[in-house]
Amino acid sequence: MPNPDRKSPLKIIIATVLILGTVGYLAVTGVRDNKSYYVTIGELQKMGNKAYVRHLRVAGNVAPGSIQRAGTNATFTLLEQGRTLRVTYQGSEPPPDTFKDDAQALAIGTYGHDGVFHATQLQAKCASKYAPATDQKPTTTATALPVAR
Repeated sequence: MPNPDRKSPLKIIIATVLILGTVGYLAVTGVRDNKSYYVTIGELQKMGNKAYVRHLRVAGNVAPGSIQRAGTNATFTLLEQGRTLRVTYQGSEPPPDTFKDDAQALAIGTYGHDGVFHATQLQAKCASKYAPATDQKPTTTATALPVAR
């Protein structure tokens, strides 16, 4: 006679498979939804309909005089190898302090059918801060030291 207090191993196996399947499904869909592709402005303009359904990252230099701020939002133009891209940023935080004319910027968001990149995240670094100095002369000179024998 079977013991009624003993759990069936089949029920435990089925419950384990269901739990692991659910966790696996959530992991795969979560990664897919958070994945963003890095593209250049030229690549973005050649993507066709694929550009409208993907989460993207686009980088370029901020065109001088193109920044228009409105609270925590901003509209500006990115430049990259002679190509331009209009960007609207609507984020929960204002653009970073380094976001200025000629700064290198990375916009993260989606490309709209209106031809505008709609960014929800914005990163920038000041180009002048990281550029090598071109007008300075080297301050050190190489001197041969005598070798002790």
